[in-house]
Amino acid sequence: MPFVTVELTREGTEPDVAGVTPEQKAAIFKGVSQVLSDVLGKPADWTWVVIREVALEDWGWGGLPVLEYRKQLAEHAASSAS
Repeated sequence: MPFVTVELTREGTEPDVAGVTPEQKAAIFKGVSQVLSDVLGKPADWTWVVIREVALEDWGWGGLPVLEYRKQLAEHAASSAS
C-alpha cells in the first residue's frame, strides 16, 4: 500500500489565495494516485496521499530562507539578461 507525502509551501498560486485550494488538493490526490497506478499498477484505493503545507518562513533552499533565495535568483536572472 503506497503512502505518499506531498509537502508544499503555504502560499497561493493566484492573487488573494493564501494557500493550496481544495480543488488543487483534490487534483494532487487524483494525480499522485494515477501515477502510482500507471507506474506500479497500484489501485487508487490502495494509495494514501497526505498534503502538508509548510509556512513559507519555515522553508529553506540553498542555505537560505526561500524568499531570500528566490530574491537572489531573480536578481541573478535580471543581471544575466542585461
